[in-house]
Amino acid sequence: MMRISPAKFVVLIVMSVAGMAASSYVFYIFELLHEQPLWCSSSEKILGATVNCAAVLSSSYNNAYGINLDLLAILYFFVNLALVFAVAFGSESLFRKAFRILFVWRFLGIIIVPYLVTIEFVVLRAICIYCTIMHFAILVDFAIVTYFLFWKDITHTREVKEGPEAPSPSLPSADKSPQGGPA
Repeated sequence: MMRISPAKFVVLIVMSVAGMAASSYVFYIFELLHEQPLWCSSSEKILGATVNCAAVLSSSYNNAYGINLDLLAILYFFVNLALVFAVAFGSESLFRKAFRILFVWRFLGIIIVPYLVTIEFVVLRAICIYCTIMHFAILVDFAIVTYFLFWKDITHTREVKEGPEAPSPSLPSADKSPQGGPA
């Protein structure tokens, strides 16, 4: 039984795969092959910054404690994928744990995005298209998970009647509104 709608599941998977693909591509091309990624330079300005992946990726800001941020991004999106599958298909106890971890994990991702965007636009005055894809993926994922947690409330059981014939508590479907209709 899938706990989230197929459409939301696909969006969460696509965002994680897009983020992982962008970070893997950049790490492989720029860090391992020492080449410029495709579509990464332009003289056009976007909010005062030029598209220049090399400036972003070669800056000292592309490391945290000596670890390349693209490598950390690959790990981040890989963990996202695992958690999404655990939430969608896991047992009751695995689902609950994975969902809470997923929210915290996404929160960690979301707090770093403003910092990285500020570094790109304000400090370096250069943006990396692939970094932007990763930022977008983190934002969309966070929005969906937050929606589930605070508006759909899929981590709490429904109140049920007590007694021998009462159904056992179960999680509300992530695809139903509180009134029982489609989301």
